[in-house]
Amino acid sequence: MREGESEVRRKRLIRVISVSIVVAILTISMKFIAWLLTGSVGLLSDAAESVVNLVAALVALIVILWSTRPADEDHTYGHEKADYLSAGFEGALILLAAVTIAYAAIERLVNPAELTEVGLGLAITAAASVLNLLAARLLIRTGEEETSLVLVADGRHLMADVFTSAGVIIGVGLVWATGWNTLDSIIALVVAANIVRTGVGLVSDSMSGLMDKALPEKEMAVVGRVLDGYESDDIHFHALRTRKAGRRTFISVHVLVPGDWSVKQGHDLLERFEGDLRDCFEQTTVFTHLEPIEDPISFADTGLDRTTDPHR
Repeated sequence: MREGESEVRRKRLIRVISVSIVVAILTISMKFIAWLLTGSVGLLSDAAESVVNLVAALVALIVILWSTRPADEDHTYGHEKADYLSAGFEGALILLAAVTIAYAAIERLVNPAELTEVGLGLAITAAASVLNLLAARLLIRTGEEETSLVLVADGRHLMADVFTSAGVIIGVGLVWATGWNTLDSIIALVVAANIVRTGVGLVSDSMSGLMDKALPEKEMAVVGRVLDGYESDDIHFHALRTRKAGRRTFISVHVLVPGDWSVKQGHDLLERFEGDLRDCFEQTTVFTHLEPIEDPISFADTGLDRTTDPHR
């Protein structure tokens, strides 16, 4: 990516996450007003998750400012792995929110209370949820377009909050209609369980990235098709390794050719091959290692073989 394009992307990411921060501040205010009006622990759980949204969005902004910096002498592969730190941190915050919500719900089960001003409280919560829905769609769409795990994670979290709020609104409405106050606490516990699921998913995504998990099956199939296009009696591949760091894809593979090929023949092959791989993904770094196919030593370091030794 050229420097100008990189700066445009950086500004777009900052602008979108700033929208998320503003929305989080607004929804926190609205949901806490709804809780104060009603006294509903279900609405309190919904408000608590919005606090997590704000903290996560602030962390995401810091990570975007860091991860979009160009490579330097100390970080020659760039800073894009910082995306995974943000997703992991957000997942941990979500799990902490779930514990807090569950504690409040259990306490209300022990000490039930009547709800007040339910109609107004639910209307305010519904309006806050619409704001979250709009922000979530913006975050996910932009995150997918810019291959930003930070924005996608934040958007997924907000979308989970939207569904959570919908469930809370329905549940608290039933409490209001039936007078069964215990249902309020049950709703909060269900919210906590749903938040745990979202948090575990984000932490899992973060760990996969930090542990250099291989490309997804669909992307590996694309790499495989490129390799298959070059396979012949004279050209073979092994030791294929792949990983992602933020939006950048890394591919490493050993290329086996006849030992009597000239340096130029080998170089020309690798230039075409690496170019085809780079064309498959938006940002790709390809590492190739040329080896003579007749030499047994070429097969001593295969590690993750894509093919077996054709001379074996």
